[in-house]
Amino acid sequence: MSNSNLVTCTRISPNRTSPRNHKIDTITIHCTAGQFTAQQVLNMNHITTYSTSKGASCNYVVGKDGSIGLCVPESDCSWCSSSSSNDHRAITIEVSSDATHPYAVTDAAYKALIDLLIDICQRNHIPELKWKGDKSLIGQTDKQNMTVHRWFAAKACPGDWLYQHHGQIAAEVNQRLKGEVDMTKEEVKGIVREVIQEMEAERAAQPESDWAGKAQIRARAMAAGFTDGTRPQSLTTREEVDAKILAAMGK
Repeated sequence: MSNSNLVTCTRISPNRTSPRNHKIDTITIHCTAGQFTAQQVLNMNHITTYSTSKGASCNYVVGKDGSIGLCVPESDCSWCSSSSSNDHRAITIEVSSDATHPYAVTDAAYKALIDLLIDICQRNHIPELKWKGDKSLIGQTDKQNMTVHRWFAAKACPGDWLYQHHGQIAAEVNQRLKGEVDMTKEEVKGIVREVIQEMEAERAAQPESDWAGKAQIRARAMAAGFTDGTRPQSLTTREEVDAKILAAMGK
């Protein structure tokens, strides 16, 4: 069982159960109730110090700056959701958030979370994320494979901001898992423009073709004032054609 290559820092917590006793089929997103980098969370005392009563951990931490920390290997069960049965089957992710309601996260943290979730799903053969916001569906991963801490304990986690964005998170991850990306008209035009420019550069760099060289096409055209001889394989606009014809006609 592998871990994410997106990890930027690692500090393995002693607070874990090894190995997990269930295959990974669930995602549980938490909030840190404070804006930290991933490394800062990994260094927190309740994570680094072993304690069966006060110790805690998670599989991954997403920092406010988009950093991603590995806290517990995916092969092991973290102590994160106040439910060992959930944690044995879930990848648990602590996301840095504001310290007060609604516990919002930064754009950088949100983007890193989406990227991490896609990676987790791909490596663990989870075809899609499913979210209905229904506590009664815990464990029924064919209907819902995302859970939240507040379903297992009297906590606000993952905070209202992340909780209310679970549907959007699932949709964005699923869209990218299926290879579908929404782009604006300007983004599409930008891609097309880049492709055309690359093609033009490639054609402009190509030498004169053999048949044209043997027939001295370029040399004859230059002598007639029809072309300056550059870019023999390049595309030509109608304006350039008009200009060349007029030049050849002496008008």
